[in-house]
Amino acid sequence: MYIKKIILFIAIILTLGLAYLSYTIYESVFGPNTAFEENKKELYISKNDNFDSLILKLSPVLKDVGSFLEVSKRKRYSPKAGHFVLEKNMNNNEIVNTLRSQNVPVDITFNNAESIEELSGKLATQFDADSSDFLSTLKADEFLKKKSLTSQQSLSLYIPNTYEFFWNASPRDIQKRLITEYDKFWNANREEKRKALGLSRLEVSVLASIVQKESVKVDERPKIAGVYINRLKRNMLLQADPTVVYALKKKYNNPDTIIRRVLLKDLKIDSPFNTYKYAGLPPAPLIMPDVSSLDAVLNYEKHGYLYFVADTKKIGYHIFSKSLAEHNRNANVYRKWVNNRNIYR
Repeated sequence: MYIKKIILFIAIILTLGLAYLSYTIYESVFGPNTAFEENKKELYISKNDNFDSLILKLSPVLKDVGSFLEVSKRKRYSPKAGHFVLEKNMNNNEIVNTLRSQNVPVDITFNNAESIEELSGKLATQFDADSSDFLSTLKADEFLKKKSLTSQQSLSLYIPNTYEFFWNASPRDIQKRLITEYDKFWNANREEKRKALGLSRLEVSVLASIVQKESVKVDERPKIAGVYINRLKRNMLLQADPTVVYALKKKYNNPDTIIRRVLLKDLKIDSPFNTYKYAGLPPAPLIMPDVSSLDAVLNYEKHGYLYFVADTKKIGYHIFSKSLAEHNRNANVYRKWVNNRNIYR
């Protein structure tokens, strides 16, 4: 009788122990293990992350790191690069499954880059790859040779916009996708307008970059584009101040140089980008033109204006004129305005 009681006691203990173990295992696998109050938490895992660095990233968002480690080991999980979204009250099983197979695309936006180097830096801040990876891809000799473009000219291939990408995409795959988007941009309608202008895609991009630099007002850009189209048709020098500013920055080898006013001496700089000295369009875009600027050129306003100068009463806009005499009068008003504000450079 005594032995039976002992056996029964042991059986009860084993049953309770097994139940506790089962409960513990169940909780470690299926019990909520998130430590954040928001509904969702984003997590970026780099290609350079190992398990230790992943745990450092996960520690602030998990209640129990130990149980996550145990489940990860059982499920033979190893870190995979990507952008993942954890939801509030997820359990370890769901977390591991999410990190294993649910890489979520991200929206990537870039604009206003004035060089491939700057574009590489902008992309690197939004992807797992670093700027040197992007730079070596975007400036690859084989690629530029295939496209018959210089590095600066290749800016025209990348249309500023918002695109959906996987965060861990390779620079080469990103470049391929952007080239595809570039080809989509040049649809039949735009191609027809480009051909009517007698300009190549590159030349449209170059002119669009000048128009964009001339005005931040999107609604005014078609009118400015019309001025430059008129000058090109008359074989006049473009005499675009932004091209001189670009040439000066190249001379100083400092893209961050601030030039608020172009001086007469600046107009003499010997550079293929100086449209006061050399006829036609400069050899490459001054900046990566956005869609509004490209379309402003393709849909330029038809008028008789040949000149324009900044409007001192309607800041951001310009005053247009058809004759040089009228333009000189407007320009004198502007010069007095900037002189009164001590803007000499």
